Amino acid sequence: MTEYTPTHIGSVTKYVVVESFEITPADLAARGYEISNGVMIKETCFGLVISGKAEEVELIVTELRKIDPDHIFVKDRGFPPGDSRRCRANLGGARPGYNGMEFEMTVIPYVSHGLEELNKKDATTVPPMENPLERPLLDINKLKKLIDAQES
Repeated sequence: MTEYTPTHIGSVTKYVVVESFEITPADLAARGYEISNGVMIKETCFGLVISGKAEEVELIVTELRKIDPDHIFVKDRGFPPGDSRRCRANLGGARPGYNGMEFEMTVIPYVSHGLEELNKKDATTVPPMENPLERPLLDINKLKKLIDAQES
């Protein structure tokens, strides 16, 4: 096995995923390049891969999400673009992890819709979520009745 020598020490990499009929990855890339200040930005079919110093990447991600917060999502990536351990130019075939990203892209429209619906409501009218751990326990006598009814 070849010894790995890190080339981007101290950097972070994030995916910026776009699920929108109005914003394209190219639109995001153009805005990202305008404010990047030396951060590596790579346009992909699903959005962007941004790699650089943590503060700079976070600043860019925050600005990009302002464009359409209900349709732009961010997730961490453990490897910088072109990393020999993950780059398909070195490995051949589909990028490892792409199947997970492909599945997530089928779910993201539902998340976007939920965020849009939530933003249409007044925060005071949205009921608080129930804590599943605070549900009343099943009474032992009721359980016995259910078992007896099932057995007879």
